[in-house]
Amino acid sequence: MKTLITLVVAILLVSGVYVYKARSGPGKGPGPASSINAEYNSASHPNRIRLLAAGDFLAHDSVNANAKQPDGSYDYLPMMDNFTQIFHGADIRFCNDGNLNGGPAYGISGYPKFNSPTEFVRDMARVGCNVVNTGTNHSFDRNQAAINASVDAWAAQPNMLAVAGENKDQAQHDQVHVFSVKGVKFAFLAYTTYLNTDAPAQDSYGVDVYSDSFAAAQIKQAKAMGAQVIIVSIRWGVEYSPVISDSQRRTAQFLADQGVSLILGHGSHVLEPAQQLTGNTGNRTVIWYSLGNFINTQLPADTLFNGVAVIDYDKNSRRITDMGFLPLYMHYEWTAAQAKAQTPQDLLARHTIKMYLLENTTQQMIDAQQLDTTVQQQRQRLQNTLNTYLKIPLINRSQYFQ
Repeated sequence: MKTLITLVVAILLVSGVYVYKARSGPGKGPGPASSINAEYNSASHPNRIRLLAAGDFLAHDSVNANAKQPDGSYDYLPMMDNFTQIFHGADIRFCNDGNLNGGPAYGISGYPKFNSPTEFVRDMARVGCNVVNTGTNHSFDRNQAAINASVDAWAAQPNMLAVAGENKDQAQHDQVHVFSVKGVKFAFLAYTTYLNTDAPAQDSYGVDVYSDSFAAAQIKQAKAMGAQVIIVSIRWGVEYSPVISDSQRRTAQFLADQGVSLILGHGSHVLEPAQQLTGNTGNRTVIWYSLGNFINTQLPADTLFNGVAVIDYDKNSRRITDMGFLPLYMHYEWTAAQAKAQTPQDLLARHTIKMYLLENTTQQMIDAQQLDTTVQQQRQRLQNTLNTYLKIPLINRSQYFQ
């Protein structure tokens, strides 16, 4: 990465937060056909630990319909495979599983009562997710048996670093997940701050519901286990609002005071600002209040244009050295008449579901989705949101692989 001009570097050093350095040009990185892989990327940066953080993976009915194969199985990877290489360019790949994943025994359905095929779990792992939150406001859309099946589906996936949020028993509920990357020990904790009124808790352990006391106890245990970086995933905030709520702010400061290093928020389905807080011991905590959506077929443009956070740690200091945001576009197609009517049949008629980098998105694609927006408008919205508290640049694919 090229060095920022001296003035900008000085400003960033004063603020204590570093971001991806500005570049005068597009840079020289691998193109779409590059064979770069995770091992090569990691070996090229022996002192860097890269964390990629994606938003909500949502198996809406139309997503399921487009994934269903003639033999009755499901294959979601073709909708996401533009991101497989990107995910594998990071050491830690956080994803938020927004659904219950109990499989066909519990009835496959999308919103408002989610339950995906277990292939959805398999394909999240295939695209590259290796640190996953599973606890959401939808966790009890079926019952504890369905949660058990979902937990088992995740347990069957290879090469996972940590999965937390839904549990089969009290021991799993209380467990603190710790893993090591390049000699640095990370703890991963996951919570939802609420459950839907039509999907209340059926027991005390099926999902990790946030409370200050529960989080404080787990953070204390993580430290006792030797965790050097503590990551918290949390569902909170107001749906479809880019505005940080008072409750989010209070909880973020509480977690900072406990010594959490990084907070990855979700639940609003749209991007919210990132911020840095100082804990009561002088520690620094970075909060991404909402990462927005990843795969989904929601309707508002702001739920379809989001991105992945890219956060680089120095393995020796265990501090964040760079942050950036790689914008994405969630594409589907339907007719203007279908978009206007929005009957259940029309919603199911959405097709050609595919995720793209924003840099590869055209106006023709947006028009086929019946959206009244442009790439530039969405890029500007994302940048304005990210610039609320911190100067986090939008980066492109070539910059990501440098």
